[in-house]
Order: sequence, then structure tokens, then C-alpha cells
Amino acid sequence: MTPERRERLTGVLNKRQPDLTVVLENVQDPHNISAVMRTCDAVGIQEIYVLNNKIPRHKKWGAKSSSSAAKWLTIHQFSDAAECMAALRSKYKKIFTTHLAADAVSLYDIEFTGSVALVFGNEHAGVSDEIRALADGNFIIPQMGIIRSLNISVACAVSIYEALRQKTQAGHYEQARLPEAQYNELWERWSNNFSEE
Repeated sequence: MTPERRERLTGVLNKRQPDLTVVLENVQDPHNISAVMRTCDAVGIQEIYVLNNKIPRHKKWGAKSSSSAAKWLTIHQFSDAAECMAALRSKYKKIFTTHLAADAVSLYDIEFTGSVALVFGNEHAGVSDEIRALADGNFIIPQMGIIRSLNISVACAVSIYEALRQKTQAGHYEQARLPEAQYNELWERWSNNFSEE
């Protein structure tokens, strides 16, 4: 591996955030999923969760949308909602769903310097009642237009860039935060990814 690639891998790994994740519940369009993956990579999210309990499991993601981001991420796929939520609970302190409800808080009121999972739902039905019942609350992205929804990949990007802003102010990108074992495992996997290019 060239020194430039080694430096690049180290720099990216040092900025990965172990306490922030995105969950995609029954998102149908693989290009939406891939666009989300690309944005997750951009803000330093390493692990994402894909729950398909009402649609078939995806066999592949849209490569053009993701710029092959999937090979740099850790993707957990589930076909059971309770199992997915249990896995999230074991790693993240707060789980918020995107849902327009009376108790929904603004995206800008979420404390992203803590441990947070954000759930984005199906393009047509949104987040299911089942998942909302298991979450800690709902959030909305403030909007001023007549249409009160955003494409899922756009909604995700807006949300996790607010997380990046808060985390940057809190100094979360200034030192490596991944557990050592995960850091080392990713280093080995990423090194192999580079050697295959």
C-alpha cells in the first residue's frame, strides 16, 4: 500500500463515529439506500442497519448512487423488527424515528453528542407503528413549503449533517473513537479493498 493510501485510510478511520447510526426500514429503492450509504460514509458513520420485514431482502445496492460506499461500511441486515431494535438497543442509547406526530421534536433539538440511532421509513408508508412504538421518540425536519416530506436520502443527509455539525463542535472528529478491535478489523478489511482496486 502506498503511503498516501495508508494516510487516507488512517485519516478516515480516525473520524468514524461509533455512537451514531442510520436505520432504513423497508426502503424499497436501492438507489435511495445507496445514496444514504454515501452520505453516511461522508459524515463518518460506520454502521448502518437495514430492516426488510415487509419487502424482499435487497441483493445489491445501486452502485452509481453509492460510489461503492457499501464496501467501506458495516451493514447489518434484519428481517425481524424486534431483533433489529434489540441490536440497536445494545449499542445506542436513544432511537428516534422520522414521523410527523404531536410529540415530534425538531431535528435541531436532538442531542447528537450522545449515542443516537435515526430511523427512516419506507418511501410511501414511512416508519411503521411497530418501530415507532419501540423508539424513544419522533423527530421532524422543519419545512416551510406546501409539500411536507423530503426524499428519504435527502432527509437522511439533512439529519446526519446536523449530527456532524454538533459532533464537530464537541470535538468528536479530533481523535479516534472506534473501539480498538473494530478499528483493527476495519483497517484489515479496508486494506484489502484498496488492494482489489
